[in-house]
Amino acid sequence: MSDASCTAPAPMGRFERFLTLWVALAMVGGIALGLVAPGLMGAVAAAEVASINLVVAVLIWAMVYPMMVGVDFGAVAGVARQPKGLLVTLAVNWLVKPFTMALLAVLFFDRVFAPWIAPEDAAQYTAGLILLGAAPCTAMVFVWSQLTRGDATYTLVQVSVNDLIMVVAFAPIVAFLLGVTEITVPWSTLVLATVLYVLLPLLAGLLTRRLLGSEAAIAAFSARVKPLSMVGLVATVAILFGLQGEVILARPLVIALIAVPILIQSYGIFALAYGAAWVLKVPHRIAAPCAMIGTSNFFELAVAVAISLFGLNSGAALATVVGVLVEVPVMLSLVAFANRTRARFPENPR
Repeated sequence: MSDASCTAPAPMGRFERFLTLWVALAMVGGIALGLVAPGLMGAVAAAEVASINLVVAVLIWAMVYPMMVGVDFGAVAGVARQPKGLLVTLAVNWLVKPFTMALLAVLFFDRVFAPWIAPEDAAQYTAGLILLGAAPCTAMVFVWSQLTRGDATYTLVQVSVNDLIMVVAFAPIVAFLLGVTEITVPWSTLVLATVLYVLLPLLAGLLTRRLLGSEAAIAAFSARVKPLSMVGLVATVAILFGLQGEVILARPLVIALIAVPILIQSYGIFALAYGAAWVLKVPHRIAAPCAMIGTSNFFELAVAVAISLFGLNSGAALATVVGVLVEVPVMLSLVAFANRTRARFPENPR
């Protein structure tokens, strides 16, 4: 990887910079819409085929497809020269993170928060957090990488390899962890959701790259379709909170309770990955993004699968949306920490 990719960070886009604000506004707007137009929310919830909500499926594709256009598997060969960062990312993402998230979810919702949450709700929140933990970040990590002056090419490789693994590992890991927590797993729906929201968008992104040809054309196309992600995310959050409005207004504390294990998981996973990269003397331009990938979540996938498995108005869907709300302020705090500790890492690989 060349030092050319280690340039000053590109500015954060307006959407990314204020993501928490947009999500919060979508939450408030969704709750208001659910109260004044319950019939509309009911119609959206009823638009299902084979347990897949058609409205949400379109919105999720709007979120995921622009990200997949950026995935370039042709860059994977270059990682052989610096494998440590990729190994840290893969070990944390697939051998640690899903299981610690499940453990924290069970600990808090079955034990610590048991006096305030009904068992059936606790199971739903646990399922939503499991879905978050099994989906490492795909898109927003490019923003975090830029803000820490990360190696853009290496970050692309890490995301590309993670996406390949996600195609085959996401469904089995989720099914295993849901089974361990004694939540019924509709295997057919889980596999269908993985194909619909991971495999097909990935193939569509690769086909788009092939048709566009040059990197300049790909970059221009990505810039044009990127606003679709904003529209899809905000609309999905509004729909979810429109259906959950009465529950949230009756029990606002539930949002804070769901956020607790997410916060512990996020800071703990970052400490593990960043610390491992430091011990292995990984250069900072690789170490920072490799820690960010595991810390951040592919929340678009988690939201989509939660809706497919448990329904639009489920506690699982609500838990995944809380993950969106928490993510940006957490990640910005970690970006600041990574930048302050840059000097503790070597400049060149060893």
